[in-house]
Amino acid sequence: MDFLLMSYILYTYDLALPVIAAGMDFMGMRFVGEMLRMSGAFFIRRSFGGDKLYWAVFSEYVRTMLKTGFAPVEFFLEGTRSRTAKSLTPKLGLLNIVMDPFLKGEVFDVTLVPVSISYERILEESLYARELLGVPKPKESTSGLFKARKVLSEDYGSIHVYFGQPVSVRSLAEGRVNRCQFNLTPRHIPQRPGEEINHFVNDSAFRLVRAQEENMVLKPWVLLASLLLQNHHHGQKGGTALEELTEQAVWLRDLSRQCGAFLHWPEHAPPSEVVSSSLSLHQGLVSISEGRVQLALEQGGQGGPEEKLLNQAVVVLSCASYRNQALHVFLRPALLALAIVTSSSNNRQEVYNSFSFLRNMFSNEFILCPGATVQDFEEACYLLVKTGALQIPQQEVLITERGHRTLAFLTSILDPFLQGYQVVCRFLCEEATEALTDKQFVPAVRKFIIKHLLTGTLRYAEALSSDLQKNSLAALLRLGAVRRVKGGAEQGTLKVNKVMVNSLEDTLGGKLPTQKAAAARL
Repeated sequence: MDFLLMSYILYTYDLALPVIAAGMDFMGMRFVGEMLRMSGAFFIRRSFGGDKLYWAVFSEYVRTMLKTGFAPVEFFLEGTRSRTAKSLTPKLGLLNIVMDPFLKGEVFDVTLVPVSISYERILEESLYARELLGVPKPKESTSGLFKARKVLSEDYGSIHVYFGQPVSVRSLAEGRVNRCQFNLTPRHIPQRPGEEINHFVNDSAFRLVRAQEENMVLKPWVLLASLLLQNHHHGQKGGTALEELTEQAVWLRDLSRQCGAFLHWPEHAPPSEVVSSSLSLHQGLVSISEGRVQLALEQGGQGGPEEKLLNQAVVVLSCASYRNQALHVFLRPALLALAIVTSSSNNRQEVYNSFSFLRNMFSNEFILCPGATVQDFEEACYLLVKTGALQIPQQEVLITERGHRTLAFLTSILDPFLQGYQVVCRFLCEEATEALTDKQFVPAVRKFIIKHLLTGTLRYAEALSSDLQKNSLAALLRLGAVRRVKGGAEQGTLKVNKVMVNSLEDTLGGKLPTQKAAAARL
């Protein structure tokens, strides 16, 4: 849908149609692969490995498109669809290639246009949730496409495509990149970019993904999904009264706007109508009875407790994927709220240390620009003071009377991630064997989490998301608490530093004696 929509819009506005970098899996679709190619797609491998020839031919092909001005090049910075509706860490390969002609002085400038596409209702919502629970992704096929025609008879709401402010690579590179280095070797010889270029491309990629996030048009359902999940996690039996949910939604609408959300809330309609129409569009995920609304978890169906749990997890993860669309709005204030709650005092420096630790811990989970900790902390302080939740006289951080509701909402947003990371740490300390490999990690941790969910020692079914599990492992590898064995007979096994993992789990839980030590060490 994404690239067909883009081409359709550009065609309608009589703008040059782009050539599109598409994954190899689409090429195998009979007729459709050929149609896509005729619509401007060119197919690329998901990873190039060490194939230098493939890299050289491919990069030359893209550069030729740019240098000759044959067509704009369209590519997806994240490299794959996000199963969670959170932004993924950007892939740098294609961005490197499109910046190359400018860096080598072959063109005067390259303009990058970030485009944000927001779906009010995602076509594959339950498919994505099942994938996160370990059900393999069905292969793209033409027969699958024809079978999917039933989506045309259902209501999927609206799709917003937002073209962001164009970004000039020339202005990005000014004062940051010395282009003279490219004069020292013949330009036609492919070279690996140096450290300076890698830093520059990486920073630019994060800035572009942030721009895409900020331009995501959020619908009222995104706010309702956040509220329904929190009400569910807080154990509200029998759901929430419709009037109460409407009041919560109006409160959250105002808060999200103060935090800079790009919210599409119909102003002419009364809030109760807006809430009701959103709920009816997503009736597969919610149930309404006697004026009370809750997640549609009673559809667990037949089968044993584990099967029921996994069916309920599909609903929870589907709902979470909508909540995740708004995460970028609340992320920095939520990290600050969590830092205030877990910090041992209201001293500004203590709170900053705690914020810095949490931000570092979650930097594989969310889009947090490298080296921008102070900037993010200042932004979070500014937003929470602006919303009236905090007062920060001199070196203290004080919660106002009305701030308690805001802080409770913000900490609840990060709670599933916090508990998810803690349970992965617990698994590595209690159950990880000496021979645990990358491949075995997700199935083993899933089994451990299911056990804890069934016994009630873990509240959040979101911890079952393989995305969260992989991100927490990536964070522990980055922090050196887990090590991947590279060579020898044990190649690919994970070596766990249980003392460090335990210390991180305690710090995430706000157990204060280790807070300073862990924050300082990281």
